[in-house]
Amino acid sequence: MLFDTHAHYDDPAFDADRDAVLSALIDKGVGLVVIPGCTVDTSRQAVELAEKFPHVYAAVGVHPQDCGDFGDRALQELRELAAHPKAVAIGEIGLDYYWQENPSREKQKEALRAQLSLARELKLPVIIHDRDAHADAMEAVQAFPDVRGVFHCYSGSVETARQLLKMGWMLSFNGALTFKNARRAPEVVAEIPLDRIMIETDAPFLAPEPYRGRRNDSGYVYLVAEKIAAIKGISPGEVERITWENGKRFFGIQ
Repeated sequence: MLFDTHAHYDDPAFDADRDAVLSALIDKGVGLVVIPGCTVDTSRQAVELAEKFPHVYAAVGVHPQDCGDFGDRALQELRELAAHPKAVAIGEIGLDYYWQENPSREKQKEALRAQLSLARELKLPVIIHDRDAHADAMEAVQAFPDVRGVFHCYSGSVETARQLLKMGWMLSFNGALTFKNARRAPEVVAEIPLDRIMIETDAPFLAPEPYRGRRNDSGYVYLVAEKIAAIKGISPGEVERITWENGKRFFGIQ
């Protein structure tokens, strides 16, 4: 079975058929899914979906694009949501310097530090979003050496990947790995051991080739596994087996 470790089923793109898509995943060979929140509200939705579907788990967090009003109240609400037995991580949190309209860099750093501190308090892993902020993201996670996590949709260098592996972190890859113009991610996959890799869709975004541009869902995650298998020179079944175990171990799912 495949484990999609990052899919946004709270997104409006699934409003018309959310339950049908999630219900059909087992038959498509997808046995586990983690839905990360991006706001307090979507974190709550993720927990509600995890309650509804046995194969679905939740992460709770505030995304850097949505952290403009982040403060003590949001942190307390996340703490309460994280107490749910199917809440398995703090995320999606991080830094995003790509969009000019995002909250200030200092506000993003403040929200990230607070949520890393929450993860340390609750002894939960974190899911990191890092877009055009590699140096500051590394500085932030290095300040919390007792927190472990995953850089989702990893886009950094091989050198940064090596640093993260030394710290005990995981890296996750999605459909962007399959794009014809992908350069850095395939180099990283070739370099790092398979037991430190997880797979994801980031649905409804970043559908893999040959479905690029369509709405993505967990039914396409097998294409990410196949691409990793091709890079590593092993069978897709081996990638499926190892990434399944990696995801379960990372999120503490029995």
